[in-house]
Amino acid sequence: MTAEVCAKLSDARISAQKARLVANQVRGLSVAKAVTLLNFSPKKAAQIIKKVLQSAIANAEHNEGLDIDELSVHRIFVNEAQRFKRFSPRAKGRANKIVKRNCHITIVVAGK
Repeated sequence: MTAEVCAKLSDARISAQKARLVANQVRGLSVAKAVTLLNFSPKKAAQIIKKVLQSAIANAEHNEGLDIDELSVHRIFVNEAQRFKRFSPRAKGRANKIVKRNCHITIVVAGK
């Protein structure tokens, strides 16, 4: 049976929709390929997800004693977090609502 190790990031300052675009690219890849792909991706979410992936790799190596070369991204999912609600002043005393979205990122790596 393969051991599964996870790493989580709560309240990342990026919308879940944008983070899911990057998460879908690395799902199922080996960790070496995933880190390489994230290094060269121009998206903001790529750097955030790369840090969480490196944390999961470190957890697997130090806590479970797994071999890094055999690890792959078993599961990765992005959930919505609490939103920041702000208001922008408009003409004639009105206001527009601004919603700043956050997300939770969870990565599970497992040996082959």
